[in-house]
Amino acid sequence: MLKDAREMSAAVVTVRREVPSRIAGGIGYALLLLVWICSLAMSVRLAGSAMNRFVGSRIDRLGRYGRAAVTALVSLCCLGTAVQAQAVEVHNMRLWSAPDHVRLVFDMSGPVNANVFTLDGPDRVVIDLDSTDLDFDVDKLDLDDSAISKVRTGVRESGGLRVVLDVNRAVVPKSFTLPPNEQYSARLVVDLDYPGASAVKNPIDPIEAMIRDQEIAAQRAQKEAVAEGNPEQAEVVASAVEAQPHPKRDIIIAVDPGHGGEDPGAIGPHGTREKDVVLDIARKLKQRFDQTPGFKAFLTRDGDYYIGLRQRTLIARQQKADFFVSVHADAVRSSQPSGSSVYALSQGGATSETARWLAASENQSDLIGGVDGNLSLDDKDEVLRGVLLDLTMTATMNDSLATGGQVIDQLGRINKLHKSSVEQAGFVVLKSPDIPSLLVETGFISNPREEAQLKSSAHQAKLAQAIYDGIVAHFRQHPPPSSLLAWQRDQGRGGASNEYRVQRGDSLSQVAASHNISMKALKQANGLDSDILRVGQVLTIP
Repeated sequence: MLKDAREMSAAVVTVRREVPSRIAGGIGYALLLLVWICSLAMSVRLAGSAMNRFVGSRIDRLGRYGRAAVTALVSLCCLGTAVQAQAVEVHNMRLWSAPDHVRLVFDMSGPVNANVFTLDGPDRVVIDLDSTDLDFDVDKLDLDDSAISKVRTGVRESGGLRVVLDVNRAVVPKSFTLPPNEQYSARLVVDLDYPGASAVKNPIDPIEAMIRDQEIAAQRAQKEAVAEGNPEQAEVVASAVEAQPHPKRDIIIAVDPGHGGEDPGAIGPHGTREKDVVLDIARKLKQRFDQTPGFKAFLTRDGDYYIGLRQRTLIARQQKADFFVSVHADAVRSSQPSGSSVYALSQGGATSETARWLAASENQSDLIGGVDGNLSLDDKDEVLRGVLLDLTMTATMNDSLATGGQVIDQLGRINKLHKSSVEQAGFVVLKSPDIPSLLVETGFISNPREEAQLKSSAHQAKLAQAIYDGIVAHFRQHPPPSSLLAWQRDQGRGGASNEYRVQRGDSLSQVAASHNISMKALKQANGLDSDILRVGQVLTIP
C-alpha cells in the first residue's frame, strides 16, 4: 500500500506542474483530499463510488484543468484497485508420485492463466502464472520418489508468479485446470509423465506377454470367423497348428484400489478415507495371489496418487491381465446400511459401452479379445464390429458373473452381505470388453461400526482372503489352457477311456479326426476358446 501511495503522489506532482498558477492554489486542497480518498477507497474496493460521493461538488469548481487532473487521479486509483482485485492466490500445493508420472496440484483462490514449458542445461520445468501471488511454503512438499529434486519460486519481471521444478529425469509436462467443487477451490494440475515408464512397479515378463499374445491372437481369429458366419475358416487354420510346449504360465490378476491422490473417495464419520483402507486391502490381496504358485498379481496403483478410471483398465490390458478386481468401500448418507456387495457389468452398461467402443475416434486401438492393439476394427464394417463386440462382452460378462458368485459366497462367510447375489451396474472400471471384471464394495465406511472394522488390519486380511478364495476357486474350475493350474489338473487325468493326452506333433484337427468327431464338438466338450493345443494337455472325447 505504501508503494501505491508513493506512486500516486508522484503522479499528482506531474499533473500539478501542468496546471496554470492561477488555479493551483484553488485545487491544492482538492488534490490532497483526493489522494487520501483514493487510498481509502482502494483498501475497501470502492474507489469509484467514494470519489463521486465526497468530491463531486469540488470537481465542478476546478475548471477544465482541474477536471483533467481529477480524472487522471481517479483512473489511476481505479486501475490500482482492479489489478489488486484480479490477483489470484496460491494457498496450497500438493504432490503425488506414481511409477510413471508425478502430479503437482496448485490450490488457488480463482482461475489463472498458466504457461508450462521446459528448459535444459540443467533440465527444468517452468510454470508461469499470470497475476498470481504465492502464500505457501514450497519446502513443505515431499519430493521423495518423484522426478522433482527441487522447487524454486520467484516473481516475474512482468509480474505474476514463476515456479521452477528442477528435474532429475526426462519428463513430458502437461497441464489443465479444474473448477471449484465441494472439496477444493480452483485448481491447476501439472502432470510430468516419464516417457517409457511402466505404470506398475513390476511389469509383466516379456515371455509371459508373448504367450498371452499368442492366446489372444488365436481367440481373435475364432471370434472373427464366427462373426463373419464362417466358423469352418477357423477349423482350416487350426488343422495346421501343431501342439505347442506347455508354458505353465501364471494367471495374472489386476487388483485395483479405488480412488487415490486428491480423490479420497468416501470419508467415514471418524475421518477414515476410503482410498487408504482399500489400498491396504488391495496390498494384502496381491500378497495372497503372489504367495500362490500359478498366480501373479499387480496393483493398478501402489501409493497415494490418482489414476483415471479408463486408465485403470488400460493398465490391466498392458499387463495382459486374466481378471480385474476393483476394491472399494461403500457410503450413503445414512449410517445404518452395512455389509459387502459384489458388482459385475450390467446389460445396460455393456450396451452403452459397445456403442462407445464403436465410435470412430476410439477405434484406433479397440481390443476385441485382444490386448494392447492386437486387434483393430478399422478394417471391419460396422455390423461386423458390433457382432465382435457382442461376442466378446457376452463371454466377459458371463465369466464376471460366475466369478462374482464365488466371491460373494466367500465374503458371506466372514462378513454380512448387503446383497446376497451379484449386482450389476455400469461402473466405468468394469467396462473392459476383453477382461472379466468385478467391483467389490467391502463394507459401508459410512457405518461407524464397519468404519472401525475397515481400519482393522485383521478384518482387512479376512476381506482380502475372501476375495482371493472366490477368484482362485473360479480359476481352479476353469483354468486357461496354457496356465500352470491347467497343467496341474491334467497330471491326474488321461487314464479314462474318454480322455486323450496331447502328444508332440498333434493338432486339433488330427485329434478330432482320429476320434471321428468334429473339431467344434471337441472344442465345446473341453471349453476351448482357441485352437492351440499344449503338449501334455488332456482332452475329454465326447
